Amino acid sequence: MHPPIEFWFEFGSNYSYLSLMRIEQAASRAGVPLRWKPFLLGPILRALGHQDSPFNEQKEKGDYVWRDMARRAAKYGLPFQRPSVFPRRAVLPMRVALLGADQPWMGEFCRRIMLQNWVHDCDIDHDGVVLAALDGLVIDPAAIVAQAGAEHTKALLRAQTEQARARGIFGAPSLIVDGELFWGDDRLDDALDYAQAGRP
Repeated sequence: MHPPIEFWFEFGSNYSYLSLMRIEQAASRAGVPLRWKPFLLGPILRALGHQDSPFNEQKEKGDYVWRDMARRAAKYGLPFQRPSVFPRRAVLPMRVALLGADQPWMGEFCRRIMLQNWVHDCDIDHDGVVLAALDGLVIDPAAIVAQAGAEHTKALLRAQTEQARARGIFGAPSLIVDGELFWGDDRLDDALDYAQAGRP
């Protein structure tokens, strides 16, 4: 049995979009167990001294990133449209993802939310968008959304974000295999190779 790959991601993260749309199938092909780890990137960036996304704070980097996103999306055969709001608030769907992390509907839910943000330019922090993403995946979408708004769920997401920071995560997506950190969409294959090699 290969060690699992922990996938730390944020719906508002552009490079998380590229990895999330591919990771479930890629991990399955590699025979590597997948652990979904939603967390909030904003508090971590603020702790590191950023007031906004680094892609917004530095124009040259931002200009590069959007061209890079278009190139990489085309490489993977993924649709992509730069959203009108970046980074987009995603607290509600992140809480739902935390609740679904061990559920069979997790991957499809996350892909639906990502498409709403990175292709359809929708407000993914809106109840209606999240309910639509859950439609057909769970018996009672409204109950899941209500649970996502509970104080206990809010506290769990804060705790998971604090855990990400404690483990040295500084950006998204981040992948951890046996304590080894891989950062960025372009390190997904490296992380899977590491897991397959069974290195300590």
